[in-house]
Amino acid sequence: MKHVLLFALFLLTLSAQAQKLRKTDTGSGMLDKGEKIGVWEYYAYTRDGSQVIAQKYDHTAKKLIFFRPFDDVPYAVRNAAGDWTRQRVTHPIFYIGSDAALAPFISKLNYPAAAQAKNVQGRVLVSIVVDTLGHATDQQVLLGIGSGCDEEALRVARSIPDQWIPARVGSRAVVSKFELPFTFRLSQQ
Repeated sequence: MKHVLLFALFLLTLSAQAQKLRKTDTGSGMLDKGEKIGVWEYYAYTRDGSQVIAQKYDHTAKKLIFFRPFDDVPYAVRNAAGDWTRQRVTHPIFYIGSDAALAPFISKLNYPAAAQAKNVQGRVLVSIVVDTLGHATDQQVLLGIGSGCDEEALRVARSIPDQWIPARVGSRAVVSKFELPFTFRLSQQ
């Protein structure tokens, strides 16, 4: 019996060692075998440089627990008939990990040679439809600057993994649109 108890304690110790606390500038939580588990906190920075919690997401339950307040403006939501309307939402679309988790994908922009040659700079605005399961579809350029920048922004938007939290009206997930800006700026030499 004593050996069984010691073996069980040994196994418990091994499983505890497999789980590790991970903390970065953008978030903190537990990892188990390289996968996020339990509740993670994700951070953002205010204009004065203070770190604040932007989201708390339970990766085990796959549920948003907390989000930082957002602008109370109408968002594009698709109704049951399939028509788009603007309405106030309980919470808009979020990316798991906040804007900080989107930044590495947005930084993968390759400046098109045609745009460089013509000195084209500016912002491309891409619309992404997020369904009730958090899958991104129907990426479209809303505002473009041409010279290959629009296509490059679309390429990057389509490469973002499906880690979206759908918008909600009341307790119901709804199909909604998310607008993501991509900035093309030539470096000053």
